Amino acid sequence: QVQLVESGGGSVQSGGSLRLTCTASGYYSSRYCMVWFRQAPGKEREGVAGIHSDGRTKYTDSAKGRFTISLDNARKTMYLQMQSLTPDDTAKYFCAAANWGSAECSFFPLIFPNWGQGTQVTVSS
Repeated sequence: QVQLVESGGGSVQSGGSLRLTCTASGYYSSRYCMVWFRQAPGKEREGVAGIHSDGRTKYTDSAKGRFTISLDNARKTMYLQMQSLTPDDTAKYFCAAANWGSAECSFFPLIFPNWGQGTQVTVSS
């Protein structure tokens, strides 16, 4: 059984930084995608950044230049370094994972069978 555990959320002021961590346990094939999603109250869950097991990354436009996703393949641990945070980044952040082929990771939530419990990020102005 796959389990994902997020950590690293918290409250920061606008312009601050946070690093989120997601650790996966359980079976995965040698090719997989891990993605950070976020969901703010009253809004749909949206993909923020994703990384393929081969190292290819994908970012939503609002994350480009501010967020960096990385993966420790051996430890099945994914990180999201977030800088220059704004109140618009306030949301619950979830990590998701799925076995994958060679295509770029997707930001479509329904594709991912495995989810963490989420970690709250709150950015105050």
